[in-house]
Amino acid sequence: MPEMIFVNLPVTDLPRSTDFYTAAGFAMNPAFSNDQASCMVWSDTIFVMLLTHEFWRTFTSKTIPGAKESAQVLLCLSREDRAEVDAMVAAAVRAGGVPDPTPTQDMGFMYGRSFEDPDGHIWEVMWMDPAAAEGGPPAEAAA
Repeated sequence: MPEMIFVNLPVTDLPRSTDFYTAAGFAMNPAFSNDQASCMVWSDTIFVMLLTHEFWRTFTSKTIPGAKESAQVLLCLSREDRAEVDAMVAAAVRAGGVPDPTPTQDMGFMYGRSFEDPDGHIWEVMWMDPAAAEGGPPAEAAA
């Protein structure tokens, strides 16, 4: 079995969040979704579990931070090209997301933008030139 990642996010309105992530390009897996959680599939190995606050609290007693006021993580997904980066951000905005809560990055060999979901979780979307990914960034990127 391949190694997988399951990102768990607390959400205030599960149907709204499910609709948002579907519009942003994720697919819902109904076999692992119910009225407490939605399993949103990005790829064969990347999943986002949207959990109601009540369900989230069954996993930890730690306080759920307000993602609109604080950030504990920045999540990042890669795309095949710059146009796909822009398309994903545009889809998220059409679904109610906030565009570019972090600075846009355009270094030529790498391009990235971001969006914020309805609960304030920040997703970065990036593309990197395959040659740069294999050989490391150009010297000018270190400056």
